[in-house]
Amino acid sequence: MATLFLICGLPGAGKTTFAKQLEVSRSALRLSPDEWITRILEDPSDTVELDRLRDPVESLQWDVAQKALSLGVNVILENGFWARQERTMFQSKARALGVNVELHFLDVPKDELWSRLNKRNSNLPDGSFIVTKEQLDSWWSSFEPPTADELITYDNYRAKAAAYAKAGP
Repeated sequence: MATLFLICGLPGAGKTTFAKQLEVSRSALRLSPDEWITRILEDPSDTVELDRLRDPVESLQWDVAQKALSLGVNVILENGFWARQERTMFQSKARALGVNVELHFLDVPKDELWSRLNKRNSNLPDGSFIVTKEQLDSWWSSFEPPTADELITYDNYRAKAAAYAKAGP
């Protein structure tokens, strides 16, 4: 049975690094919105166009993901999944396809995120954009980290909980 991997975290959390490792270890198709957007965005500093492109690119990637999952291929979505509502929606859609769903939350303190982003900004890798301190501050305040009751609804956390319960005190 195929698995949909949702990679959750803010910029600088290590989503792409983790997803690339998962891509190899779990033989999965990795879909990164930023990598697609950088290929079609003429001016990387045009944040209005960047924001405009995000929804259509993520929608196209979900179309590809659904097809791959239906063919039995594991898929990784690196969207960040900042809101519980978005995570729940993708989880429901994937369950309707009859696949497993894992959520991987990369929980990194704000100061560490900024340290990583500041370093990345000075030597920007392909497929990424400059992130300012002001953007990080804004995104930090709107980010909804997964709660324990949410995490337990995902296959990777259910398995851990079941193993822990089986092991006993």
